[in-house]
Amino acid sequence: MKSVNTFKAFRNRNYTLYFSGQSVSLIGTWMQRTGVSWVVYSITDSPFMLGVAVFAQQVPSSLLSLFGGFFSDRYNRYKILLITQTASMLQALALAVMVLTHHFNIPVILTLSVVLGIINAFDVPARQPLVHELVTDKEDLPNALALNSSMVNVARLIGPALSGIVLERFGAGICFLINGISFFAVLASLLLLKLPEYKPRTVKGNLFKEMADGFDYIKRTPAISMVLLMLAVISLLVLPYDTLVPVFAKVVFKGDATTFGYIFSFIGLGAISGTFFLASLKKEADLKVVLFVNAFILGVGLMLFSQITYFPLAMVFAAITGFGSMSQNTICLTLLQVNAEAHMRGRVMSYMALAFFGMLPLGSLLVGYISEKIGAPITLFCQGIIAVIIGVVFSKLLRPNKLNKKEIDRMEEIEDQVIRKI
Repeated sequence: MKSVNTFKAFRNRNYTLYFSGQSVSLIGTWMQRTGVSWVVYSITDSPFMLGVAVFAQQVPSSLLSLFGGFFSDRYNRYKILLITQTASMLQALALAVMVLTHHFNIPVILTLSVVLGIINAFDVPARQPLVHELVTDKEDLPNALALNSSMVNVARLIGPALSGIVLERFGAGICFLINGISFFAVLASLLLLKLPEYKPRTVKGNLFKEMADGFDYIKRTPAISMVLLMLAVISLLVLPYDTLVPVFAKVVFKGDATTFGYIFSFIGLGAISGTFFLASLKKEADLKVVLFVNAFILGVGLMLFSQITYFPLAMVFAAITGFGSMSQNTICLTLLQVNAEAHMRGRVMSYMALAFFGMLPLGSLLVGYISEKIGAPITLFCQGIIAVIIGVVFSKLLRPNKLNKKEIDRMEEIEDQVIRKI
């Protein structure tokens, strides 16, 4: 009976299909992400260029995410997702062809990264809310959201490890080709979905007015605005730590692409452990407190990882880092999803993408630049200190007394459902 409850969202045919396709595609996505970072660093030996690569992909997402949220709320999310997933597949295949035929350089890689960033600006605001339409029994929705988080963390564990092996044995071109092929799985799952007939909104406002309405809605909803603010700050100053992973793999640990993949996989292993930790929380647990504790764990993990040169021991702290960083995305995303009203959900997700994709590339540039000046270990150590400070500050701002009683009761009820049903 317990296993049925754990995976009860799979009673929904549409969600099962979607989950299956996305699981395969996400592994490919992590393979490509790992491969691009390794190729850029192998060519340039520059931490700053690693930041530029992240910047190139994620800045378009941040600049266009508000438009993506607008389109998600106004038009058919299913059709938007078909278009964006097809475009992502073509981007991956184009990158694979360029590398396999040796017609690539840093400008080519950066250009294709920009293209992917533009695609993601419309993909994320449509993909996240679509889950609500795939679950016919709304009692299964918290379980579906929790399974989504687990799916991302498992892909984060498997993808980099596979990427490291493929990069070392077959090269980056095959790594990117595998990602391109993986999109066939998600496209097939989307085409097999049986969704109710789409009913367009009868009232359609001005683009900029609807974007402004979304911003006003967020300001009026502290349960959303405070989470977005914390996500933005930690995305700028702490989460870009993974930009420096290739430097640690190649310089600190004197390794190769396989070493690089293993580091990312241990971070993913920690993230999965964090998911199980959330599942084990008691009913009275406060997710806002968990955010603070995990920010502290993230900071300690970064500080210790940055100073350890013995690879097996360093992987322990890489896993601790993954454990701490997991909540910054999983809990924030969950709180935003469950607290946003249906007609605002796409725009809230677009502001989440702005907070994450907008700050992360700027942080990556900053981390890459500072790393070239003072070195990767010291930079990472400072990021760990900052994570602890952020946790302390937002532990005050996220306290329940900032909300009214009705909001508190609703948040606690939904938070409990999400955590208990992972």
